[in-house]
Amino acid sequence: MAALPQPKLYTPDEYLALERNADYKSEYYNGQIYAMAGASEPHNRINYNLSGLLFMQMRGRSCFPYASDMRLKVSDTGLYAYPDQMALCGEPQFEDGYGDTLLNPQVLIEVLSPSTEAYDRGDKFALYRRIPSLTDYVLVSQD
Repeated sequence: MAALPQPKLYTPDEYLALERNADYKSEYYNGQIYAMAGASEPHNRINYNLSGLLFMQMRGRSCFPYASDMRLKVSDTGLYAYPDQMALCGEPQFEDGYGDTLLNPQVLIEVLSPSTEAYDRGDKFALYRRIPSLTDYVLVSQD
């Protein structure tokens, strides 16, 4: 019996080079790149409303909301992800000069989807908890 081929493993630098030129978003963990599926209409509507609420809450303060196009790196785990919403007060810290990978969010918000709910509640939350600046993790159900 022939051995199954092993998936190609990527370095973080290879992932970022690919991601910055890609037409779609992918997450990265343990050398593997995971394409992100499109979100449903209810998911998008909820995320859009959350974005507006965060903007209004932080207006006039030294706080910044970031929508789902800002990448997050959980430094000591190597996870690169795109939370639905992130927020922080104070100075943002970025991985490099591109300014597209945030390191120090205080708040992470995920809109739950049937295909991602278990991951968002379990393994992903365990990885997010390793962010020193994180104070709040909010899960929003579509139901």
